[in-house]
Amino acid sequence: MDADRFGWGGIARLGLVQMSLGAIVVLTTSTLNRVMVVELALPALLPGLLVGVHYAMQGLRPRMGFGSDVGGRRTPWIVGGMATLAAGGVAAAAATALMATHAVLGIVCAVLAFMVIGLGVSACGTSLLVLLAKRVMPERRAAAATTVWLMMIMGFAITAGIAGKMLDPYTPARLIAVTATVSAIAMTVTLLALWGLEGRARQVAASADDAQAKPRFTEALAQVWAEPAARRFTLFVFVSMLAYSAQDLILEPFSGAVFGYTPGESTALSGVQHGGAFVGMLIAAFAGSRFAGRQLGTLRGWTIGGCIASALVLVGLALAGAAGEGGGGWPLRPMVFALGVSNGAFAIAAIASMMRLAGEGRESREGVRMGLWGAAQAIAFGIGGLAGAAASDVARWLIGSPGPAYASVFALEAALFVVSAFMAARIGRSGAGEFRIDPTESVRGAPAPLGDYRVASAERG
Repeated sequence: MDADRFGWGGIARLGLVQMSLGAIVVLTTSTLNRVMVVELALPALLPGLLVGVHYAMQGLRPRMGFGSDVGGRRTPWIVGGMATLAAGGVAAAAATALMATHAVLGIVCAVLAFMVIGLGVSACGTSLLVLLAKRVMPERRAAAATTVWLMMIMGFAITAGIAGKMLDPYTPARLIAVTATVSAIAMTVTLLALWGLEGRARQVAASADDAQAKPRFTEALAQVWAEPAARRFTLFVFVSMLAYSAQDLILEPFSGAVFGYTPGESTALSGVQHGGAFVGMLIAAFAGSRFAGRQLGTLRGWTIGGCIASALVLVGLALAGAAGEGGGGWPLRPMVFALGVSNGAFAIAAIASMMRLAGEGRESREGVRMGLWGAAQAIAFGIGGLAGAAASDVARWLIGSPGPAYASVFALEAALFVVSAFMAARIGRSGAGEFRIDPTESVRGAPAPLGDYRVASAERG
């Protein structure tokens, strides 16, 4: 079995696929956003809703994962997903160009294109994570997750920089050409990176009873949901991702309304947060790897610690907001950097834990589990950003002052992170303190209803 494990070369090759995915996604969620709002003077709500469509379609991740479970190989789903994503990206660019002359038709086409984008991300991303989880040594999972995610961020940065220059001067034709070029490069890199990487399917399922090996999707999903730890981890992912994403759309307005930051300073503040997240990811990856035969803590500990640290920083932001103009002397930039570090450490530990849990419980359900958690993450992320912005508007309307209004939202996010920490602590542990599912509990009876886990509505891991 160890002979089939990926070394750092295999991990890097999967990172190239994730980088390719990120390259297309950043064009559709950022570049097209800017074109719609600036060049086409359309309401900012439009690209926000289109991105929401892309997240909503990721509710199909469990079905995509099930398909790869039944087939026994992940590569076809990764390649097919990337091809679908590339086609959706080019279609979205064409739809955006069409909006300049036929707004309604262009918007309709854009909705369809973003649905295709969501399908592509679901198929490619889910199976890539499953392949990574199944073929990476346990002690390398945190470092592998960091490597793959940092390569995706690298894909964001490289594409945004190069494509940005290629788009000037802007024309609709140039927009389509740039998107098509990036998509073609991403597809080529994906094919080369995956060539011979996975090998042939093991055909383990083929030796089992057909009814057991190939159940209906609803049966497979019910079996996974019946696993206590898988169910609890799904809810943890949903709650924590609500907290993680709710800050996205309000940090910059908060810095301007309370601390008097200029637009340029507010934009730079996002860079401070991302830099902190980068540091947090590296710290968690190093701590999760074996050093002199020992590990600096456990994935479980880093997940809980990251949630608690994030909550503490958000409490600090809430106190700064409650102090009113000037933030009462609270240092905004260091707090935002600390928030990034906490979020980054929590995210990598949670992703590595997700990779560990994917292979535990009933066999041949790795794709369904990973798809379930990916769907919870995507849906919560889509809801979280809009909910955070809406909550700040409602709070400002009720309170009448921006500082306390933002403070109330930050306090709510902090509470969600505390709830997330308690959720993570309730997930079963092995003797080593890691997340673990008890296989004997994986198929007892019907799936427990969501109401059995009495913590508001929630998310991510």
